[in-house]
Amino acid sequence: MPWSQTSPMDQKTQFIADYLRRSLSFVELCEMYGISRKTGYKWVSRYLTNGPAALEDQSRRPRSSPTQTPEYIVAALIEARQRHPSWGAKKILTLVHKKHPWWPLPHRSTVCDIFKRRGLVPKKRNRRRIGHPGKPTSLTTAPNNLWAADFKGEFKTRDGLYCYPLTITDGYSRFLLACQGLHSTAVDHAKPVFTRVFKQFGLPQRIRTDNGVPFATNTLARLSRLSAWWVRLGVIPELIEPGKPQQNGRHERMHKTLKAEATRPPAATLRAQQRKFNTFRDEFNYERPHEALDQQTPASQYQPSTREMPNRLPPLEYPNRFELRYVSANGGIRWRSDWVNVSIVCAGEYVGLEEIDDGVWNVYFGPLKLGRFLERYMRIEDAYGRLNRRR
Repeated sequence: MPWSQTSPMDQKTQFIADYLRRSLSFVELCEMYGISRKTGYKWVSRYLTNGPAALEDQSRRPRSSPTQTPEYIVAALIEARQRHPSWGAKKILTLVHKKHPWWPLPHRSTVCDIFKRRGLVPKKRNRRRIGHPGKPTSLTTAPNNLWAADFKGEFKTRDGLYCYPLTITDGYSRFLLACQGLHSTAVDHAKPVFTRVFKQFGLPQRIRTDNGVPFATNTLARLSRLSAWWVRLGVIPELIEPGKPQQNGRHERMHKTLKAEATRPPAATLRAQQRKFNTFRDEFNYERPHEALDQQTPASQYQPSTREMPNRLPPLEYPNRFELRYVSANGGIRWRSDWVNVSIVCAGEYVGLEEIDDGVWNVYFGPLKLGRFLERYMRIEDAYGRLNRRR
């Protein structure tokens, strides 16, 4: 036999039924149900006034609050906000206080809550959160497996102009491939430096950088114009985690030496500063022993890459199972007569789509995975967005 279960509402209803039968006195009835006479009279009064629905539990929220902002103050604050919609709570409070200095005005946070409840605060547009692949895990076992690139902190030469030193090193041998002072961190200034280095030393397998311009942007896979060019050359861009320069520690350690020996004091002009950089690079590579290399010089451990830079960019190659789509000038592709945004960085190139489930496709730019295309929703999600949210 199953256990019988009764709810508080059932007990209240049975109490009222027994009360209406008049079989017991009110005191006996309350004792039988284990309640006080005050509670019993309350239930009876509610039932006789509003019927059975009144026996339901009612809200215990107080009808008024002693700390509630008076309505006349709320009305004055809202009126001032409507006349000055761009003013914040502090300015509105100052304005109302000048007109009514004796009013007990609320705190700024309370005014902000009042404006939010009345819809007087515009909603902020949610910025797109770009995922990150996480801590780089590639190993450096030979020269040109991994290069590191970065801009050492900018500084002014004595003519008052800023100098942005672009540095490139080989991760295995610590060989300083380039140290070029530039006027800015723009792609148009950095790309010629990489072109010269690629032609002189060949192509590496990967290049590790931070997440700043021009190495990364807030697009799919954080691809930039510069890193997209690397991918076209067969070089995989690799990013450290934001705010963790220790993941590129060898390169950062070189920056400390560079700053001490070549930028203090700064030269008179950028050209003179470049001569100091060239002198430092020669000494760093060919004369200065390195403790991590058993007191050998970086030049003794480095040899150029066997992968030469091509005169023309080769086309991106994809497996036969991939669906290819051309990225138009507006950064989108056509999919079943619909337009799907990819990235303006990939404009003029083909991307490859690999179906991994029904209506679910991985999107690649050459060997680099950009994201995941959900055909049901007709959008491309960042490849690392889910991983970033889990963290």
